[in-house]
Amino acid sequence: MLKLRPYQEEISAKAVDILKSKKIVYLAMEVRTGKTITALSIAERYGAKNVLFLTKKKAVESGTILNDYNLLAPSYAITVINNESLRKVTGVFDLLISDENHRNGSYPKPNLTTKEIKKRYAHLPMIFLSGTPCIESTSQLYHQFFISNYSPFSEYKTFYKWAVRYVKEKYKYLYGKQIRDYSDAKTEDIMQVLNKYFIYYTQEQAGFESKVKENVVYYQEQKRITKLKEQLLADGIIKSKTDNIIADTPAGLMTKIHQIESGTVITESGAGYVIDKNKATFVRDYFKGKKIAIFYYYQKELELLKEVFGERLTTNLLEFETTEKSFCIQQKTGSEAISLKQADALVYYNFGFSGKDFVQSRDRMTTKERAENNVYIILCKGGFNEKLYKVVSQKKRYNEAIFSRDYFGNSK
Repeated sequence: MLKLRPYQEEISAKAVDILKSKKIVYLAMEVRTGKTITALSIAERYGAKNVLFLTKKKAVESGTILNDYNLLAPSYAITVINNESLRKVTGVFDLLISDENHRNGSYPKPNLTTKEIKKRYAHLPMIFLSGTPCIESTSQLYHQFFISNYSPFSEYKTFYKWAVRYVKEKYKYLYGKQIRDYSDAKTEDIMQVLNKYFIYYTQEQAGFESKVKENVVYYQEQKRITKLKEQLLADGIIKSKTDNIIADTPAGLMTKIHQIESGTVITESGAGYVIDKNKATFVRDYFKGKKIAIFYYYQKELELLKEVFGERLTTNLLEFETTEKSFCIQQKTGSEAISLKQADALVYYNFGFSGKDFVQSRDRMTTKERAENNVYIILCKGGFNEKLYKVVSQKKRYNEAIFSRDYFGNSK
């Protein structure tokens, strides 16, 4: 039987008291401090008989949750399912554990999975897990609690009604259109209500000495890639004999520039193309002899990396853990519920627009015993990703308004 660390035992005991009185407890424990095993222990102490554990697909496939469950050997039954497969679940449960619960934090409208959880399981007591409950805005907390009938905000039936009380609603102009901005939440007022539901625990408290060291590495961008970006920014279209690259909306322009800079593009017909191997070749050569984990963002980039790295690269986590091959995974997919501790270094070939995803993904190598995590950000001087990195590394989201400011000097 698995023995919990003293701090996990302490958190478990405290959490049961909160769960019994509030029907919700939120474990805001940083990555690698043992959220999963602590939550499973809470379920046992609580007296649950049949537990539903919602998590990411990668966590289900890796088997880590069931492995912890088997090591703990509790008396209750458990069903572990990824959120996307929730509709397939049958059975009667008396406790729900929502792993990476920040995924329910969309606003102003809830996502489909959030609505499905509320529809089917709002009556259950719940344990929420996340190392980063609300990186970008405390407005992200409304729908996280919305899934439960026991939410302290249940009097507010929608985010919009809640926002009247808890958000400093603003208007901003995005390419000439006025839109509502709900990101400036009244954090102090919100947390005055919610703090009684939270248990916080950091890596430092757990005795971790591991530190994430971010290293920015620059490569020389090919002139033709620079010219393609300049043409698209100027004209909004790149024509060819067989297909066109069209960016006729702000979001489309931002996405195409992002794609092209890392060597791929999706054209007007929907076809994906590899247009430059320079960046991928640079990464391969720079990290020669090292076992690395690589984050990419667009699916076509995976094809590009496989072509450049050949047999040295795998997308199978077990093969990565048991061989000297490097590993490749989409950044958002790899930002949660996965350990890349076998890597010598973590490399961002490309990354997305979310500060939350960036902060979470860079911690994937962390262990209690590891002294330093070397993370490498691959950029070109003056490129789009250099601007993107400055924003997401500050735990903020890069959006069309920032893109417009960066490239056109305004927010309209």
